[in-house]
Amino acid sequence: MLKKLLLSTGLMSVLIPAAAFAEDATPVQLQGAVDAVWVMLAAILVIFMQAGFALLEAGSTRMKNAGHVAGKTILTFGICAIAFWAIGFGLAFGDGNGFIGMTGFFVDGTETQAAAAFGALSFSDVPIGIKFLFQLAFAGVSLAIAFGGFAERAKLSVYFIFSVLYVIVIYPIVAHWVWGGGWLAGHGKQDFAGSTVVHLQGATAALVATLMLKPRIGKYNKDKTPNLIPGHNQVLSVLGVIILWIGWFGFNPGSTLSAMGDGFFGYIAMTTNLAAAAGGVAAIIVAWMYFGKADIPSMLNGVLAALVAITASCAFVTVRDAIIIGVVAGVITFFTAQWFEKAGIDDPIYAFSVHGIAGIWGTLANGIFATPELVEKVGVGKPGLLYGGGFEQLGVQAMGVFSAFFFVLVLSWIILSILKATIGLRVTEEEEIIGLDLSEHGTYGYPEQMKKAAQGGTVNA
Repeated sequence: MLKKLLLSTGLMSVLIPAAAFAEDATPVQLQGAVDAVWVMLAAILVIFMQAGFALLEAGSTRMKNAGHVAGKTILTFGICAIAFWAIGFGLAFGDGNGFIGMTGFFVDGTETQAAAAFGALSFSDVPIGIKFLFQLAFAGVSLAIAFGGFAERAKLSVYFIFSVLYVIVIYPIVAHWVWGGGWLAGHGKQDFAGSTVVHLQGATAALVATLMLKPRIGKYNKDKTPNLIPGHNQVLSVLGVIILWIGWFGFNPGSTLSAMGDGFFGYIAMTTNLAAAAGGVAAIIVAWMYFGKADIPSMLNGVLAALVAITASCAFVTVRDAIIIGVVAGVITFFTAQWFEKAGIDDPIYAFSVHGIAGIWGTLANGIFATPELVEKVGVGKPGLLYGGGFEQLGVQAMGVFSAFFFVLVLSWIILSILKATIGLRVTEEEEIIGLDLSEHGTYGYPEQMKKAAQGGTVNA
């Protein structure tokens, strides 16, 4: 009885002030409060995607590197948070010119700074601290994608340096072009939640790293034919994709920065979910036809590729077209992954196929499928080719893809070339063979299993 009384008293102490606020608040205040809570929740969902990346990447790599692959996710997000707070957020969203933001560095969370420095974000009344956290989550996802191309062979020191430079030299520049009032925004480029800004940028950096680091030991035979290096735990990979799928409901619907009005964020959630489902089903069917077996990693990549593709177009296309976009993403990602592997490009996490190729397709899809009604609702760009808009929007989308890809390609190559010439990019052959868990951190992620493997002479597991 006492517990029930205390519980009731506690609930009433929370609910009565909230009810009083709701009764006394103006509609504008109420909308601001609801929007702030919604965007904060969306930011948490997107940050939680880091857990998805940790599980997906750890499960998709070998046991001897599992602790390292998972642990560097925490390290790099921590570095990203500090660098984005100090410099990156201002470069991306601060007032400046068509190329770069020049105000709002060292975010202090005050609305005084927000009013003076962040005109590009003034369309929303959500507090600047929450806006910062939401955009930080996106930068962290892009960085996590980039590091997919470093997996199982890069030095830990490279993660430190590249994280800082990516967040203050690469990512915020393209973000400013598209979302910060830059020159691509002026042309009406449609990228609602970041197929280009987040995914293509990260994937391009991953591609450069993959090419410069060269294949893992044992990946290719002398005749250049590839060997399968399977991940050590498909269950972890599946769980990682489920977490990423859930996190995407913060990624895409959260980009409305509002939960009020007609509930448009619910429509965006629907197109996002259906595209993902279609991509996964399409990919496993294609893999079954190609391999003669229903390949689980291919299905997982199909889901992620569809999510990447629909990220640009989720607010601009019909439900039917969202499913088409998802199917195409799942299929092209499967075949490009096979092609890259046969071409001698060892991309352990398939970062460029999943996030790069699908990001390009998703961005271009706006120029094909964007409807007049939804374009008017969002207020960016023009309708696509199939809805009476001609080739104009498709041309803008292609220009954005090329510009972002070329910019990130060049900057990543310059940064990694300097690192290669100074501290080196890749661990030694001995360190790679024993695994980065032991060579970089002094202990295995699976100490008991790896001890048994070492005793049996199979430490390369």
